[in-house]
Amino acid sequence: MPNQRQLEILTYLSGFGRDLEESWDVPREISLAGLAEHLGVVRSALHPPLNSLEEQGFVISRTAHVIGAPRRRKVYHATDTGREEAAKSVPQENKRRGRSVGPIPDQILLHGREHFVGAVSSSISDGSSILLEGLPGIGKTTVAVSIADSLLEEGWLVRWATCQADSDPSSISGMWFGGRTPSSKEAISARADSKKTLLVLDEAQQSSDRHSNSIQEMLEACSGTSAAVLVVTRAPNPFTGMSGFESIRLEGLEPSMARPLLPEEMGEEEAMEVCIAMDGHPLGIKLWSPDDDLPGAGAVQEYVESQVLRRLTQEGASSLDELSLSPLPLEVEEMLEPEGAEELDDSAILRWAGHLVEPHHLVRNVRRATLEGEGAAIIHAKLAEMWAGRQGPRARRMEAHHRLESGSEVEPDWIKDAVAEILEGDSSAAAVVLDHAIESNPEEGLFELAADIALERGETEVASGYIESLSDGPRKDMVSSRLARAEGEWEKADELEASAISRLNPGDRARAEISSLVRKYDDRIPGTESKIPFETLLSEADSISISDLVAEDRELASLALDMLRYSLSLDTGNMEEASRTRDSIEAKIGSDDPRVPSLNLMSRLSVGKEGEAFLYEAMEDARLHIESTNDQFDRLRTIHMCLEASTEPPDWLVEAHSEFDHGALNESMAHHRRALAHWWYWRGVANRDERLSSWNEAIVRMRSSGSINAARELTARLSREL
Repeated sequence: MPNQRQLEILTYLSGFGRDLEESWDVPREISLAGLAEHLGVVRSALHPPLNSLEEQGFVISRTAHVIGAPRRRKVYHATDTGREEAAKSVPQENKRRGRSVGPIPDQILLHGREHFVGAVSSSISDGSSILLEGLPGIGKTTVAVSIADSLLEEGWLVRWATCQADSDPSSISGMWFGGRTPSSKEAISARADSKKTLLVLDEAQQSSDRHSNSIQEMLEACSGTSAAVLVVTRAPNPFTGMSGFESIRLEGLEPSMARPLLPEEMGEEEAMEVCIAMDGHPLGIKLWSPDDDLPGAGAVQEYVESQVLRRLTQEGASSLDELSLSPLPLEVEEMLEPEGAEELDDSAILRWAGHLVEPHHLVRNVRRATLEGEGAAIIHAKLAEMWAGRQGPRARRMEAHHRLESGSEVEPDWIKDAVAEILEGDSSAAAVVLDHAIESNPEEGLFELAADIALERGETEVASGYIESLSDGPRKDMVSSRLARAEGEWEKADELEASAISRLNPGDRARAEISSLVRKYDDRIPGTESKIPFETLLSEADSISISDLVAEDRELASLALDMLRYSLSLDTGNMEEASRTRDSIEAKIGSDDPRVPSLNLMSRLSVGKEGEAFLYEAMEDARLHIESTNDQFDRLRTIHMCLEASTEPPDWLVEAHSEFDHGALNESMAHHRRALAHWWYWRGVANRDERLSSWNEAIVRMRSSGSINAARELTARLSREL
C-alpha cells in the first residue's frame, strides 16, 4: 500500500496522458525537477518514494528529451497499475465550477499555509482587495495559486497576470482578458467589473519605474469595481500609498510545518535544525545541501551567497551571471553561455515559465549584488555584442539594455533607431529602453522622442515631464500642442500649433499643415459630420503652399492633399469633384497601384448608400477586397467604410472587424492610432455587453490621437446610455 507521499506522486503522474510514454519530447513536469516543484519538496525527498514505486510496478522511468532542457533527462510515468491505485486511494475531487484566464502557474502542494490561504480567501470573498507582500522565495506565488484555486472551487472567475520589466496596463490586460484587450485604466476596470471575479497580478515588483504609476492607477481603479484584486509582490512593494487594498505580509513557515519539505528518511533533529536555521524559508530549504554549513537564523541571503553560489562550477556561475543580468527571462537556446543551465536547474536555482527560464529572484538578487561594478560591465558588453548579431525587436530590446548597462557610450541616433525597431513589437518595452537611455544621456532628441511615445500611449503626465526638459522652440510648441489637445485644452492646442507651424522650414511646415488638416477631418465619431464644415476643410487644403518643397516632397504632399480632397468630395456628395480628384490621384500613383481599388470602393460605397441594390454589390466587392488586400490599414479602413454604409452589418463584416489584428498597425502613426480608436468604437456598437469598456477605450485613444471633438461627443453619448 503506497504511503502518503507515494500517493501524491502517483496522483500527479496519473494526470498525464499515456501517450507521453512513447513521446520523444515530454514536459518538464514529469521530470524529477517538475515533480519536486509540484509537491513543494526538496528533490532528494523524492528518491526513496520513486524507487519504491518503481519496485512495486506503479511507476516506470526512462530518459527523454525534456522540453526546454539542453539534455535528455530521466522522466517518470504512472503504469496502469499505478493509475488504478491512485484512483481507488484518492477521493474523487468535486468538479471545479469556476474558470481561469491567463498564465496561472501549476498548483503546488501546500505545506503549512492552509489556514493563511483560507483567511485570505474569505477576506476576498467578502469584497476585499489584497496586497500580499513577502521576501523573495517565501512562497507568495504558491499561496496566491492556492487562493485562486479555492475561489475557483467556489465558482469564481480568476484572471491571472504575471509582471515583467516591460509590463504595462495593456500587457497585463492582455493576460487577464485574452484576445482584443483594452489598455486604458477606465476601459480595463469597466471590463473587469463583475462579481465573483478575482484579478491577480503576480510579481508586481518586476514592473519598471516607467510603468509602475500607471499599473498602480489601473489596480486601484479595478479595486473600486465589483471584482476583487490580489497583488503579489516582494517587500517592499513598488507602489506608493496604494489605496483600496488591505496589506498582508507572508512570513516563513513554522519549523514543524516546514519539516515535510525535507526527506522523510532524514533524522528529525537534523531536519528541524535546517528548518530553524532557514527561518522556515521554503526556497532556502529547497536550496539546502547536506554538505552546506547552516546559516544563523534568518540569514538566508548570506547562506545563498556563501554556500549555494560557492558550490557552482565555472559553467554554472557563468550561466547564472547571464541570467541574473538579463532584463527578461530567456530560452536556454538564446543564451551566450547555456552550458551551465542544467547545473543550475539541478541545484533548484531556476524557475521556469513554459520555455523561458530565470533564476529564483532570491538567488538573482544576491548574484546581482556580487556583480556590481566592472565585472558586470564586462558581461553586459559581451551580451550586447551577442544580441547585436540577431534580428528583431526582442534582440534590439536586449541589446539596448546591455549596451546601456555596459558603461560604454551609446550614440543617441543608435538609441532612436533601436527604439523605432522595438516599437514594432512593443511600445511598452520601447518606453522602458528610452527612459533607461535618458538616465545616462539626457539628450534633447531623446526627450522629444520620449514625449512623442508617451503621447502616443495616452500618458499625458509622463509626456509633460519630458516636455519640460525640451528647449523653447517650434518643436517644443508642436509637442506641447499635442499634449494640450490630449488634455482637452483645444484652444491652447490650436494656438501652440499655429505658432509652431509658422516657424518651421517650408518642408516641415507643409507636412505639419497637412497632418493637422487630416486630424481635423478625422476628428469625429464614424458616421457623423465633422465639427468643421467640409467646405472649410477643402478651403484650408487649397491654401496649403507646397511650391517651395523639393520635387519628391512636393509630389508626396500633393498626393496627400488629393487623398483628403477625394474623401471630402465624397462626403459632400460632389461626385464631379470626386471623379476629377480620383483621376489626379491615379495619374500620380499609376493604375496598377494597390490603392486604386480602395479609391473605387470608397466611391461605390458612398453612392451605394442611396440604393440597396448598389450597396449590396459594393459590399460584396468590398468583402473580396478585405479578404485579398495585404495592406492592413487599408483592410481596416475598408471594414469601417462598410460599417458606416450598413444599417444592419452582415455577419461576415462583423466577423472581419472582430478578428482584425491590432498588432498589424503601427501605433507611432497618428492615422493608424485613430483607426484603432474607431475599431474600439465599432466594437462597442456591435457588442452592447462590452460597450462601456470599449467606448471608454475608444475615448482614451481618440484623445491621445488628437480627436478631441470625437472624444467629447462619444463621452456625451456614453453618459446618455448610462
